[in-house]
Amino acid sequence: MKVAIYSRGLDIAQENPLLILLEELSRYDTQILLFHSLKEQLIIPQRLSEKLAVFNSSDELDESVDCLISLGGDGTMLDSVTLVKEKNIPILGINFGRLGFLASISRDELGFAVDALVNHTFIIDKRTLIHLDANIPMFTHAPYALNEFTIHKRDTSPMIKIHTYMNGEFLNTYWADGIIVATPTGSTGYNLSCNGPIVFPESSSLVITPVAPHNLNVRSIVVPDNNVFSFEVEGRTDQIICTMDARKEIVPKTVQLAIRKENFSVNLIRLNENTFLSTLRTKLTWGLDKRN
Repeated sequence: MKVAIYSRGLDIAQENPLLILLEELSRYDTQILLFHSLKEQLIIPQRLSEKLAVFNSSDELDESVDCLISLGGDGTMLDSVTLVKEKNIPILGINFGRLGFLASISRDELGFAVDALVNHTFIIDKRTLIHLDANIPMFTHAPYALNEFTIHKRDTSPMIKIHTYMNGEFLNTYWADGIIVATPTGSTGYNLSCNGPIVFPESSSLVITPVAPHNLNVRSIVVPDNNVFSFEVEGRTDQIICTMDARKEIVPKTVQLAIRKENFSVNLIRLNENTFLSTLRTKLTWGLDKRN
């Protein structure tokens, strides 16, 4: 088995779980690729260090890698998606962060997670990505997102008008601070905080949600993901902010933007117990009466 391990960086409290993970993997004679910054940051015992190789970028990962383990929160998982790209490498998220909708496996389950990897007792969830097309170079390294694409006004500038079209047909003009196009995976993220609906991962749909709309009768809309959405922006400032997951670019408001379903998906590893409903109940404390 060949496993890559990625993290944005670990604090002192997280270094010991990483060593435990390396110990667990070494028990099964696993080939380990460690992200270069982790190797530089961590003091690794010699007996483990001899079994490690280092990778620096996505180009050094190929289809021979059985799994990429993401150590961190959901932001780290989103970084991992840009590393695996279209290579079909499954991603296992170990939650070293806070909420953890994507990285839903706790650090206490490290041994169980490694056993599941070795014995193939896990489930692969295929998650939809969305792709951005634009008339200027944007997000050229990875013009796709797992959670959402957004258009947003800059800083304290006035609201913007976002003319929105579905397959070329006019849908609506949103007078708002911005707009979110969320995947089912991203429906529990920024979309949810803007009162958008939660959508099940397998629903084959996208959610369009305005950010702080001026017209109170404007609400989110759920649409099939086989449509193409295009946007034209008006505003008093010359620039707007566009984001794909945790990445952002500042572009002219005259930019032409279109969002569609990406041609490939991402594979997320789920342990048998961790269903979408159980994650909702745990992370959103559904069914928990705090008065008792």
